Amino acid sequence: MNKKNIFRTLALAIVATMATTSCNQSNPQMDNQPKDSTSVSELKIAFVEVDSIMTQYKFCKEQSQILQKKGQNIQNTLASKQQQLQAAANNFQQKIQQNAYTREQAENIQAGLAKQDRDLQALNQRLSNEFQAETEKFNLALRDSIQHFLAKYNKDKKYSIILSKAGDNLLYADKAYDITDEVIAGLNKAYKSAPAKKAAAAKEEKK
Repeated sequence: MNKKNIFRTLALAIVATMATTSCNQSNPQMDNQPKDSTSVSELKIAFVEVDSIMTQYKFCKEQSQILQKKGQNIQNTLASKQQQLQAAANNFQQKIQQNAYTREQAENIQAGLAKQDRDLQALNQRLSNEFQAETEKFNLALRDSIQHFLAKYNKDKKYSIILSKAGDNLLYADKAYDITDEVIAGLNKAYKSAPAKKAAAAKEEKK
């Protein structure tokens, strides 16, 4: 749940988004027939740096910080409860060595410690599931925002293919085909105006 893991998850989400986004909403039909040189030369290709979207797209930055904080809170909660349980177990062992309990008392305390351990494991599972659900919800929102923007963006640009560049997944890409700055600027502009649009819509509903 640390920052590195969260960013890795987001990177995979963005790569998946860019990989499935094309200049139209239909799935491309592939065939094995060779293309003539004219059709190939008419291809208009661009690429976007995924790492830059992760660090410069305001929505991505803000939401990743929220996820990071939630993940840290979960870790702190579980660590605190684990420490408390460990301290109780150590105290129990000391009292056992000192013959401070009757057999019945010892069995009751041991059963209580076992129950606390099971409860902690259940809490761990529940919090992990909740965090995973939050992450998936964010990934879906991130994917939708990028796909929605690229669909509008490409109406004028008319690129045949928009690739995602993450790490070295592209062995070579001429910077002339890099539209990262344009995409980030467009995403941030759309995100910045989103609250204003929601406020206007809410105002209209009250009328």
